[in-house]
This record gives sequence, structure tokens and C-alpha cells, in this order.
Amino acid sequence: MKDICTATLNELKAMLEEGAVTSAEVIRALKSAYQADSQQPLPLQGFIEFFDDAEELAAKADAMRKEGKAANMPLLGLPFAVKDNISMRGRLCTCCSKILEGYVAPYNATVIDRLISAGAIPIGRTNMDEFAMGSSTEYSVYGPSRNPIDRMLTPGGSSGGSAAAVAGFQVPFALGTETGGSVRLPASYCGIYGLKPTYGAISRYGVVAFGSSLDQVGLFARTVDDIGLGLAVTGGRDAHDETSADQCFNSCTKLVPYSDGELKKIRIALPVEFTKTQGLDADVSAVFEKFCAWFSAQGITVEPVSIPVLESAIAMYYVIALSEAASNLARFDGIRYGLRKDTGKGYDELYCATRSEGFGKEVKRRIITGNYVLSHHFSGDCYESALRVRNRMEKEVGEVLGQYDFIFCPTAPTPAFKLGERVDNPMAMYLSDLFTTFVNLAHIPALSVPAGTAQDGRPIGMQIVGAKFSEEKILRLAKTLEAVRV
Repeated sequence: MKDICTATLNELKAMLEEGAVTSAEVIRALKSAYQADSQQPLPLQGFIEFFDDAEELAAKADAMRKEGKAANMPLLGLPFAVKDNISMRGRLCTCCSKILEGYVAPYNATVIDRLISAGAIPIGRTNMDEFAMGSSTEYSVYGPSRNPIDRMLTPGGSSGGSAAAVAGFQVPFALGTETGGSVRLPASYCGIYGLKPTYGAISRYGVVAFGSSLDQVGLFARTVDDIGLGLAVTGGRDAHDETSADQCFNSCTKLVPYSDGELKKIRIALPVEFTKTQGLDADVSAVFEKFCAWFSAQGITVEPVSIPVLESAIAMYYVIALSEAASNLARFDGIRYGLRKDTGKGYDELYCATRSEGFGKEVKRRIITGNYVLSHHFSGDCYESALRVRNRMEKEVGEVLGQYDFIFCPTAPTPAFKLGERVDNPMAMYLSDLFTTFVNLAHIPALSVPAGTAQDGRPIGMQIVGAKFSEEKILRLAKTLEAVRV
């Protein structure tokens, strides 16, 4: 029998349906793996909390299966992990920040409701950069997560805890969120799959906002099929989220690789702004070239394409994201919820004392920058200019994807870096997202696929980018690559 901890979501599903294992046994095995790792000198710290009632929920799922109630519950008894900025009723939701210490969510995010309705069991909260601001999971009040490949390396961020838990065989499937690459970057660094769906494909209701026009729930797994199964359950229209889309992703549960004939009809664009950039690691470049050669060998049309607006992506992203973050985080004022530091000197003092003590340095840096961009000094011109350039990006990238089936490029300029290497160098940290932000700005989907390793064994990811709501096409290409192991 397949080892429970290393089994994928679909493999566990088959094992449960065959009666080869019970959900309670699955949860116990994963909990044991988590507890054993927690005793290590350098624990992964993907999870910041493993839920005490997970085994009880598993026992209920087993009882339902025996009673024949599994027909409309495709994930009955299967475990998943949740990033700490997604609300679960009655559970802590701290965004890994001191300012939300002890905060208990009063309702479920829609993505949680959909997974639970499908029978899935939330087994724990995962670590993250505070308020999802970072690329290494080092800006967490709980301390950093570590990369399962090498525990001196970052797992990436901001959803590094979810990626570490999946790659470290403590859970087969996990939720993350990303504003500019926070799912794809950790997936690349940890050698797993990470999907950033089209903006609106998965409801954001119940997800603590960072940059509202960019945020998207994303999915982590170790196989393409597991990503497809998760998307089919979580995606679609939600009355609570006006930005959600009326799309059905059920076809993503039956993915088949492209045939030889279909491959010959595919056209792939390679943005020269990324492939010729300074700072692109030699090992990353070598893996990229290997994939391009394989595509060409299959008869796929592979062409370099210039998209000049991509050179503005990182600057544009930080103007928009930080402006929206400053606005969204204004609600954490010491009055309504979370930390409260009342000096007895009035509201202004309470507000300043609470935020000064509650927020970490990276969040403060981004709030200050965002407020400056939106200040009277700029009269909002900087933000409005960024929005205009963003509209141009959405249009120009959309035009490229009208002529080509996919855009293909590295997920990150380098493999995972060492913990502590960039934590005090904001510019170097921000440039980790150099190749990912354009996807969020253009509201399109992208999947980071494990593509190879550097000479020292660090994972390298490549990303497949498609037009809006082309998730099935992207996953089918990834399934093709997975089947042949390029």
C-alpha cells in the first residue's frame, strides 16, 4: 500500500474509496509526521497550528462513508491545510501578525465552505509572511518556515508555510493566496505545483485583503491532477464576492495529456524581457532552454516575443499593491478587533501605539510607502498612472495570448535563497517576484511546474501562463510535461 504521507490527494481518495485506509488513519499519519518534524532542531514550521479536532472530523467522515453518503462529496475524508489569512469559523486567523493575536474568525471563507461541503477536512493553519507581505516567510510573528529540500533555505513567500507542508509530506493539498506571485514562487522553490487562477475564478470572500485588485486564492499540490481536483471544487461564482466569475472547472478533474497531433498545433510565446534579463541564474536559464528544446522537438511553435510593458511590471505592481495595502490595513486600528494599546491619551495615541507595536517592520514599510504614494504630495497621480500602465499591460499581454496558446518563462530568476540572505534588503526581496507580477496585473492564470534542479539540488520552477479562464489548457500542458518528465 502507498505510504499515507507521500500519497497524493487523488491516491488518498482512491485508497479511501477502496477501503484500504480510513480518514482517521490518514489524519493520524499526517499528525505524527508533523509532530515528529516539530521535534527536529530545524523544524519546517509549515504549520503553525495542527487542529485538535481533525481526528474527530475524520471519524465523522468515515462514518458517513460507511453510511453511503459519499456520492456528492468528492473530497470526503481528505485533508487540506489553510494559509493563516483565510477565515475559518471559530478558529484563529492572525495573518501571522501580532496585531491580530488571538483573533478568532466569526465565519468561513467561501473557499473553506466549498471544501468542507465536498467533505474535505481542514487539518491546520500554515505559516506566512505577515499580512502576505514578503517573498520568504521570514516576516512572520511565529518565525520563518524552512524549505524541505534544504532547511537553511527559504521555502519562498508569502505562502511559504503551505508550500513547505505540501513539499514536506505533511499534507497533500493546501490553500495559499497571492498578490504578485506568493503561490508560484514558493511552489518553484519547493519543487511542487502552484496554481494562481484567473482573477475571480475562486472567491476572495473571507480572505484578509492585501491588494484587492490583485489578490487571488491559489492552490498547492504535488501533482497536476490534485490541482485540477481542488480547482473544480473551489472555483466558480459566489454571491458574496462581486468580482467572482461564473465559471465551471469540473473538466479539470479529468485531465489528459495533449496528443502528438494537438501538440503540433500549440504556439508558445517566450517573453524576451524575462529570458534575456540580467540576474537570471545560469541553472534556471539552462532548465528553461531544455524545455524550449523539448517543445520544439514535439513540433510546438516556440517564438521569442517582445512585450516592452513587462519591464514596468515590478514597479507598477508595487505602486498598486502598496497603495491598496495601506488602504486595506487602515482597519487595524485597535478599536474593532485584535491588539489594543490604549495609553489613555485619546484615539490618535491609541491608534499609533497599537499599530506601532502590532505591525512588523516590513508591513510598516509598505504602509508608509503606500500612504506616501497616495498622499496629497502626489494627489494620487502615481497610483492613477500605474493603473493606466496596468490597463496597457492587460491589453498587450491579452493580445499576445490571442496569438499564442501560452506564455512560458521561469517562475523566478533564481532558485531558493538562504534564510536571512535578503531579509534586510527589501529591493533584493522584491525582485524575487520579477517574473510573476505581470500575471496578477493582467488578471490571467499561471501554473508553476517543478521543472528541474540547479547543480546543487535546489528546485527550479517554470511557469505556464494562459489567457483568462484557460486553466484547463494550462493544466493539460502541465499534465503532458508531467507524463514525459522532460
